[in-house]
Order: sequence, then structure tokens, then C-alpha cells
Amino acid sequence: MSVSKFTLPDVGEGLTEAEIVEWKVAPGDTVAINQVLVEIETAKSLVELPSPYVGVVGEILVQPGTTVDVGTVIITIVSDAGTDAEVSAPPTGANENELAGAAADAGSTISDEPAEKAGPVLVGRGATATMPTRRKRHGSTPVAHESIAPPPVIAPRAAAAPLPRLPRAASAGPVIAKPPIRKLAKDLGVDLSLVEATGPVGDVTREDVLRAATQASVFRNIQTPEWPSDREERIAVKGVRKAIAQAMVSSAFTAPHVSLFVDVDATRTMEFVKRLKASTDFAGVRVSPLLIMAKAMIWAVRRNPTVNSIFTDEEIVIKHYVNLGIAAATPRGLIVPNVKEAQDMSLLELAGALERLTLTARDGKTTPADMSGGTITITNIGVFGMDTGTPILNSGEAGIVALGTIKQKPWVVDGEVRARFVTTIGASFDHRVVDGDVASRFLADVASIIEEPALLLE
Repeated sequence: MSVSKFTLPDVGEGLTEAEIVEWKVAPGDTVAINQVLVEIETAKSLVELPSPYVGVVGEILVQPGTTVDVGTVIITIVSDAGTDAEVSAPPTGANENELAGAAADAGSTISDEPAEKAGPVLVGRGATATMPTRRKRHGSTPVAHESIAPPPVIAPRAAAAPLPRLPRAASAGPVIAKPPIRKLAKDLGVDLSLVEATGPVGDVTREDVLRAATQASVFRNIQTPEWPSDREERIAVKGVRKAIAQAMVSSAFTAPHVSLFVDVDATRTMEFVKRLKASTDFAGVRVSPLLIMAKAMIWAVRRNPTVNSIFTDEEIVIKHYVNLGIAAATPRGLIVPNVKEAQDMSLLELAGALERLTLTARDGKTTPADMSGGTITITNIGVFGMDTGTPILNSGEAGIVALGTIKQKPWVVDGEVRARFVTTIGASFDHRVVDGDVASRFLADVASIIEEPALLLE
């Protein structure tokens, strides 16, 4: 019999400490390789740590809520001599993105590689060839499917408060909805029988479900809570909140910000979004003005590459690729996951990527890899009804754009005052890198696409 000590690993990018959030096992439980032992919170996200050992849980040495340094023993696992198996360590210098890529490759190839059902690979420790494998196809050569992205998975949510009754069509009968729509409704806590269907055959669409979920959220927020009995509340500065504070201070007091604003007639963007929603190619994919804004930024970056750069004391590094960051408000604070290689994506691919990032962030499952390597960021403050603001740069980037709310306003068209959909776009830049003329040209390019999305076809 032997006792194996499991230490807190570095899950990537020089992690020095993490908080123990929740243990998934208890003393006396039998564990297998890659069974999740504990959930930790790093400065960027929640991470599940799987077991590198087979055996029985001995002692849990660190209680939930405690922050410990990397390398600290957090649990022991007792196993019979000769039966314990530890996941082999990766080559020295392997970073988190390489590990994530290796795990994705292993799970997407039909061969003798580890099966998807084997569970998550232990972050920071690599994979082992002794793990269970998939069966080969009989009479066929193993085929890799690395280019096929897995479908987005929405983690189940905790039970929500009863939703308000939404209006239904007068002729409403049995609910007609595709299986993916039913799953989305279940995950968001929406009762399909209470949703007004707007589909072509009286079916409930994705937009119907999302609208119902939004309305329900608004209704739940109408009630104002009573004043707490405690006069003060103290919240420890740690995890994501600590990382946000450090990044904002670093950005504000390192990069001299310059901000610009422009009002834009977004009527044609709204018409374009409406056409995309009606297109069969975009069926089942969320389409919003943010998608057009993201595509506009990518187009503008290609014309003004300086805004997509980073400043160091020795040099300015201009990135000829776009890892587009999307600022997302989550229950754990503001995070900025990014779409990798967004410049190579079609409009449909970009829509899917944005949706996956949003849903993953909402469920608190964004990985550190998704939040690293960003080159330029967009923040959609319009969803909160804000016209504009002065966004602060994501640390290490030279540009950020804020999309304000889009609403009808009087607008002069051909000498006549008409009701048009108008928005205000704000942007901030690192003035050490981006001069005023470049910043102005970039923002003007973004505005031109919002005014006329057809320019994207050039």
C-alpha cells in the first residue's frame, strides 16, 4: 500500500496560487484516473483538477475557501502498491495552450488515443497512454476529425424563480420546437408553453427563447430587496476580482488613453441583421448587431494594423492576426475571452464563435486559454441601455471599442428629418502606439461598416 500526495499544479501562464472552491470527493471515496477531484479558482477562471492516481481518498488537507500556493499538497490518495498510476508530466516548458491543444487532438481522433469519455486531461500534467481508448472501426482506416468543432454545450443552471407569463399567439396549440431549442429553453429556465412562437410554421425559434429569458430576467429584477441587517459587507479581493483590479490599474497607469466617439446611422445594420435571422444558413445561430460590429472591427484592423499591436519599452509589436476579445459581465466579474484567428472566419463562423464564448462565460466555464492572447477588444455596453462610455484598455492591448445602445432617433437624411436607428461608438487607444489620425481613421472605418454593411463584400 502506498500514499500518493497530490499537489496543486500550475494550470498555465505562471500561476502561483489558487483558491480551493469545492471538493468533488470525500475521504474514503474510490477515485479513478481523470476523475475530477476538486474545483479551483485561479485569477482567470474556474478549473477542475482530475486525479492522476487510482485509489481511495485519504486526507483532504485544504478546506474550501482557502488560497494555497502552487506545489502545496492538497489531498492524499491511498492505493495498493503497483496499481497506482500517475499521469506523466509534459515536456518542460509546455504551456496551457499546448496542453489544451493536445487534449483536443486526443479527443478528436478516432484511433488508439484516449476516448472522450475518459474525462478531462489533468491540466499541467499531460496525458498517459494507459488511459481507456476508443474502439477502432472495423475494416476501416482511422480518420482524424480535427477540423470538426464540438457543438456548444450549455451547462445546466440552478433552478430559477418562476417566470412571468409571456403572451402567446391566439391560435397557439401544442408547442412546436426543435430539440436544440427545447434544450436551450430548459437550460435557461424558460417554459416553452408560455413563449410566443414567431417561427414560419408556428414553431418556437431560438430568438423567441432568448427573448423570453431576457424578459424573465427583467421581471425578476423589478423587485427591490430590503436593506440587509448587517451595516457593512466585506468581500475578500481574490481570484477574478483581484486579477481585474490589477489589470485595470496596470492599464490605466501604464498606457496613456485617448478616447474618440462617433454617432452612426445603424439602420442598414439592423436591416441586415433582420435578413440574416431569416436566412436558413443562420438558423439556430444567434445574430445581433454585435456580430456586424465584430466583423467591422476586423475589417478596420486590416486597414489600420497599428491599432492591433502591443507596446513594450523596446519595440512595438504589430499583430497581423486578430484574436478578438469580447468583454463579458459574469457573476464572477468582468472577463474578456477572445475569438482566436477571427480574421479567417466567415460571418457564420464568427457568429458561432461569439455565441460559444458568451454561453461559456455565462456558465462560468471560460478557460484560461480562452482569455489569453487577445489583440483587440469590443465591449457591448448597449445591452445595458448605455449610449456610450470611455472604455479602458484590456491590459497589453492598444485598442478597445464600445458599442452603445441602438435606438430610433431623429436623423437628417437627404435634407429631411427621419426616424433612424442610431448608435454611438466609443473607442480608446494607447496613445504611445496609436496616433490621433490612425485612431480617427480606424473608428471612421468601423462606423462606415455599421452605416453600410455591404462594404464587407468588397
